[in-house]
Amino acid sequence: MLTALVFILLCVQPGRGQTCTEGFAYEPRTRQCIDVDECRTMPDACRGDMRCVNQNGGYLCIPRNLYNQPYRPDPIVPEPVYPDPSAGFPNSFLPSPPRSVEPSYPRVISTAQCILGYTLAEDGTCNDIDECETNSHHCNPTQVCINTAGGYTCSCTEGYWLLGGQCQDIDECRYGYCQQLCANVPGSYSCSCNPGFILNPDSRTCQGKHIHKHRATALQQEKKHLYIVYQCCQLPASVVPDVDECADEPCSHGCLNTYGSYMCNCDEGFELASDGTTCIDLDECSFSEFLCQYRCVNIPGSYSCICPPGYYIYEDGRSCEDVNECDTGNNTCTTAQVCFNFQGSYTCLNPLQCNLPYIEVSDNQCMCSAENPACRDKPFTILYRHMDMSSGRSVPADIFQMQATTRYPGAFYIFQIKSGNDGREFYMRQTSNVSATLVLSRPIKGPKKVVLDLEMVTVNNVINFRGSSIIRLTIFVSEHPF
Repeated sequence: MLTALVFILLCVQPGRGQTCTEGFAYEPRTRQCIDVDECRTMPDACRGDMRCVNQNGGYLCIPRNLYNQPYRPDPIVPEPVYPDPSAGFPNSFLPSPPRSVEPSYPRVISTAQCILGYTLAEDGTCNDIDECETNSHHCNPTQVCINTAGGYTCSCTEGYWLLGGQCQDIDECRYGYCQQLCANVPGSYSCSCNPGFILNPDSRTCQGKHIHKHRATALQQEKKHLYIVYQCCQLPASVVPDVDECADEPCSHGCLNTYGSYMCNCDEGFELASDGTTCIDLDECSFSEFLCQYRCVNIPGSYSCICPPGYYIYEDGRSCEDVNECDTGNNTCTTAQVCFNFQGSYTCLNPLQCNLPYIEVSDNQCMCSAENPACRDKPFTILYRHMDMSSGRSVPADIFQMQATTRYPGAFYIFQIKSGNDGREFYMRQTSNVSATLVLSRPIKGPKKVVLDLEMVTVNNVINFRGSSIIRLTIFVSEHPF
């Protein structure tokens, strides 16, 4: 009979920029943690007459003659053997025979989080968020919201331009939109003509007004009209030649010649100053605080996004992606240490050292032997685990799960946080009689390191037994919320 206490550890991590836990590999294309098939990738994963069976986040070595028998596909760590009451030792118990201890493997239950401006659909794809339709934009009432891939832009309606973050009316009359008389109105303008002229169908230019009483007098009246106009120096466009003011380069950027005047325009990222000829830089960073995930830097004619140390700019030019210093080798860990990457930084984990009376049984587990009298009131095992978490993570959030799968008649389990929860940011929610989930109930601001002792107490009233095991969980909280 297998006498083992089984823990299933689930570390729920952020999907984007994720550091995968042991037994998983990060897939950049899907931006998810996928299971590593150790039975295929590890030579001689199981030896002797043992068969390798892959599972989510780890693998099992099962005797071939038991392969077809039902089993619980979970990693196994040792638990004390319950004493036999008939042996006459009701207050003591013996350890199981010495054997190799397989590490517990985490299971990542996580969906890939989408980059800024997108939301996760039911089919697992990232769809663009229409900020204009959902009214989650920050455009002013005088502006028009235009949705773009991964974001939005605030534009002005025709007849207005963006000035100081506000849509200001364009005074078209100032730029010679009309040939003769011009009246500016909000968002538009109206052209008219001097006495003796009529407005052309283009609503901008004027032509001489002819009164045709009969064909005989038409030419005479037109000549008279031209004479009067000539005397007033107001000849129609077909008679007065236009002067190309743009030839003198009066504008700082572009110039558009019009009849009798000219109009200046600016390159992208600039706007026309009040003098009508000079172009000044637009501060795009002042338009919205959502242009960049971390910080926006205005540059002439444009802007750029920057990320804090430990991150790099993602392909969209806006989001920040974690630099995995452990993969790149850009870390200061020694050969005896283990590099552990988390969002925005990394840490060097020292080799496990078990304090007496505990002895090391694996690279992340200490055990207190039941044969040692000093272990009588101490947890049977201490399992060391590490995970990372973003600063200010939304709450409530399930971040860790522990479960006992071996059941004994009359036994029940109690899950509790034994130490490390001084700020009451966490609590244990028992999900069944053999499992519980660690819940983050209050946001934690980083950078910060939190060490929790999660205790599972086993109680068996049939044989008057009470014992416990500890998971010492270290959580590295990043400085930034991404």
